[in-house]
Formats: sequence, C-alpha cells, structure tokens
Amino acid sequence: MIWSLLTAFVIAGIHGAATAAGTSGPAACVTFDINWNLLAFGFNGKDYNAGTQDTWTSSSAPTDITTQGRPPFDSANTTCYLAQFFNAIYVLNADSSSPSSIYIYDVAKASWSKQSVDVGTFDPTNFAAILDHDTNVFYSYSAGDMFSLDMQSQTAAIPSAIPWKEVQKPDLSSDPDGTSTPGANTAGYEPVMALAQNHVHFLGVPGLAPGNAKIFVIHFSFMQPAPQFYGTAFPDTHGKAASFFLDSGVQQEFAFIPDDGSATYVINVESNTTKTLSGPPQRDPFASYSASTSALVQLNTAGQVAFLAYDPKTTTSGGTWATISKLPSALSSGSSSNGSSATGNTTGSSGSGSGTNSSSGNSSGSSNNNKSDAVSSIRLGAGMFLAAGMTLIGMLSL
Repeated sequence: MIWSLLTAFVIAGIHGAATAAGTSGPAACVTFDINWNLLAFGFNGKDYNAGTQDTWTSSSAPTDITTQGRPPFDSANTTCYLAQFFNAIYVLNADSSSPSSIYIYDVAKASWSKQSVDVGTFDPTNFAAILDHDTNVFYSYSAGDMFSLDMQSQTAAIPSAIPWKEVQKPDLSSDPDGTSTPGANTAGYEPVMALAQNHVHFLGVPGLAPGNAKIFVIHFSFMQPAPQFYGTAFPDTHGKAASFFLDSGVQQEFAFIPDDGSATYVINVESNTTKTLSGPPQRDPFASYSASTSALVQLNTAGQVAFLAYDPKTTTSGGTWATISKLPSALSSGSSSNGSSATGNTTGSSGSGSGTNSSSGNSSGSSNNNKSDAVSSIRLGAGMFLAAGMTLIGMLSL
C-alpha cells in the first residue's frame, strides 16, 4: 500500500512537469516582407531570409540576416507582424527581460530597434493581437478588454514610449437585438482574432453557432451586435488564425486552424463563404501561423516549418502541406547568441505594469521550453513528489 502511494506520487510529479513543459508556443517566429520573402527569426540564435515560395523546397541555403540589436527570442509565444505600407516587422513578446517592448525590424535597412511601451492597464503577458492593415494600429484582447496601440509609420523606434490605450469592454454575446452590454460573454474567453477588411473577427466565442464570428469594425470602433455566419459550420472552438495578404489593398480572407488541426478553414469576408482545406502536418495547438498572398506557413513547437500553397482563385478544397526544407529547425524556445542581445538602438525601458512573462496570446507555460529545461523540470517535479512520498512513508510508519 505504501509503495503504491509512493509510485502514484512520483508518476504524478513526472506527468505534471512534462505536461507543463509542453504548453508553450514557439519563441521563434516567421513572417513575410513586402516582396513575399519568408523571414524566420529566432532560429537557434539566428535570423534568416528563406526567399520566395518557389525556392522553399530547394537545396539552396537561406540568407543569414542576423545582426545587432535583435531581440533575444527567449520568451515563449513570440509573434511577428508585417506592416505592409512600411516594409517593417513588429515583434512582440520576444524579450523576457522586457516583455512589453516592441522590436522593430526595418527590412530595407536590415536593422533592429527597440521601442519602449507604456502598458497602462494592458497585460503584456496575456493577450492576442492583430495589426490593422490601413491604420497600422495594433488591436488586442486581454482579460475581457480591447486595447489599441498606434505604430503610426514607424520603421524604427522613437525616443518616447507609445501607449496601449483601452478601447472598450467588448460585447461578445450572440444577442441580435441591437443592444450592447459591455463585457458580456467574455468570462473565460481565450481569444482567437483574425483580420479582414479592417474588421477584427473573434472566433471560438462561447455559445456562438458553428461557422459564426463576432465582428469589431475598426474604423468606427464598433462591435456588431449580431454574429456573422460564413456559409460553412466550422467549429466554434479555440484555434489560430492568419490573414492572407494581397499585393495591394486590405486582406479579404483569413485562415482558421482549430487546435485539433483537423482542417484549415479559409473564410472570405466579401462573399461570406468558407473553404475547407487540409489540416497542417503537425497537429500542434501551440503552433504559430503566418500567411502571404499565396501560402499559409506553420511553425510548430518542435521548430519545424511547413506551408500550404493557396490560390484564392483556384484553390477550393484539400491541398498538400510541404516542409520548408531550406530552413534549419528552430528550438521551441529561443536562445540568444553572439550579436543577438538587445543592444544598439534601444530607446528606453519597458513600460510599467509588466507581469511575469508566462505566456502571450492563448496558451500558458514556461518561457524556456527546450529539451534540457523539460528534463530539469521533470527531475525537479519527480524529486518534489518523491520527497512528499518519503514523508508520507515516515508518517505511516509512526
């Protein structure tokens, strides 16, 4: 009996530690420049330009674009955003020592700078966000509130901190009667946000019928009371989303990938229709996604990168995912290397109110999720529960 209890303690410790070690998204991130070159940041202390889609499966090596001033990419759930008008990349949650800061990569100059941020009541450790195409303003959801942060035309940091401002407590209820109740149906909601036509689409909202989304109209700062149906009953569940760019103009389609990876749904907000494409090769609920005009890219927590080719005019269903073989595997949690520390064009410290940098977006977990740390966590967890088990044995022996 005693040994059975001890075994149960040890197994619980190992299982709990192993589970905690596997619940963080990548510390690396992938995105595109305005010429649709795939940019990969934080890949084992390096950054790469993998070129255009026609070269991704070739044997050629990617271009190393690592330079000074880059973030350390040492925090889980890093996200990267293309500001299409300015050919700039904005990187959030890439520095565990300064979780509120935004790093800016100027593609034309191949240079980094670090923008300080005044967080106010915004929690930089727990949010989901989109970058609006036309206004270049971030809109985020965190703990039942919507916030905005105006990047203006920045391709480099400015001396003063830029603020996160509260927009509203959104009404995510499904009531179609036109009334608005601030904060309704937000309790426990893990945000899934997608951008198209300068509208923020909230997916996976509790209680919505499958195939529906709640819509926030950016230019009028208005939450539409009634949900919008998109023609196909895609699941009302948590997942990830990425918007397909156009060469010019606002995005009209976005991809939604449920956490179970069972399919990829492409929603067109002009026609209010949905295409059902193949799910990603790795069914990873903590993977991150990015899209160009003609491809959806997945970076999973094992550091592997794959893509699904997409033509909005001819792709109607199915599709085949392929590995981007020219990129090395990225660690699931980044590590800095020589030249990768946040030096150079730093413009200030992080804003006030920063909390523990446990996660960003919809998942939680350790900010360092590589194998050695996972093993250490398992050993620590097992050791703690072993000690508890031995204490129990001593008590039962008295």
